[in-house]
Amino acid sequence: MNVISPRQPLVQVTPRGLYCPRGDFYIDPWEGVDVALITHAHSDHAREGSKLYHITEQSLGIIQRRLGPDGVYHPHAYRQEFFLGDVKISFHPAGHILGSAQIRLECDGEVWVVSGDYKRDYDPTCEAFEVVPCDYFITESTFGLPVFVWKSIEEETEAVYKWWMKNQEVGKNCILGCYSLGKSQRVLHALAAFTDQPVLLHGATQALVDLYREQGVPLIATLPATDFEKGTKGQLILAPPAAISSTWARKFGTFESGFASGWMRIRGNRRRKAYDQGFVISDHADWPALLQTVKECGAKKIYVTHGYTDELSRFLVEQGHDAEPLETLFAREEDA
Repeated sequence: MNVISPRQPLVQVTPRGLYCPRGDFYIDPWEGVDVALITHAHSDHAREGSKLYHITEQSLGIIQRRLGPDGVYHPHAYRQEFFLGDVKISFHPAGHILGSAQIRLECDGEVWVVSGDYKRDYDPTCEAFEVVPCDYFITESTFGLPVFVWKSIEEETEAVYKWWMKNQEVGKNCILGCYSLGKSQRVLHALAAFTDQPVLLHGATQALVDLYREQGVPLIATLPATDFEKGTKGQLILAPPAAISSTWARKFGTFESGFASGWMRIRGNRRRKAYDQGFVISDHADWPALLQTVKECGAKKIYVTHGYTDELSRFLVEQGHDAEPLETLFAREEDA
């Protein structure tokens, strides 16, 4: 077992994921376990096969759709405290997507926070990030380089709208590739400031948009992409990025493709993916937000995972923090 502290830590790295022996549970395990605590519903954090899941109330519908309705789920309100073993646990808003959480663990006067994925930017489609003071903080680092600095969602969404209107004038459709869970809903909410024209949705996106609406999240009007009539021009279609290069996209005739992702901050990524337009819209913390969070949580020890772990931890050490990379299972999120 690869422990992350020379003494018996509250949280350990095991072949099945982050494990808390004092409570006998895992956080975002990489395979099925007896008891799993889930930070959010993205597939690299919420996996099938566990016997019992502790989750947030807001993520219940999404996780049931992704992991199946027959699982055993214990939903908790944000900040509601409960115990597993002698560990006091609570979920706190992460600002990543609807229902996303940081998980706070307290035992013997020691507090750990496992951040999962998080962002600090304005996003009314989910509860805003909450700083949780702690002794040990496990932070993501998906965009843990100084080059990754975000503009406002309003500015980037206005660029999406102008791209759509430009193509509408010349009789082209637009297909915008963006993650079906979280990213699409954020774009649909922000577009309402610029237009009331309906947006067409890929089936995978439509189902998750419906779940957001059921929780009262206001979004611009949408239609299923199956309603598209051959020969129609000037439509905006939201779809998972993989769909743009599939046969599914052919029915939209002449179109330009776009991609909404933090990776679009590096122009070469857009060229390699052959998108016509790139929009820097991310559901993760940028470089300044990562540094701000480390400072504000007040942790005496920082563990860095999921992304540019070496680079961020080295910078934190140079700034006087006790920080080190934490090796966990990580697949780069191309749509982040």
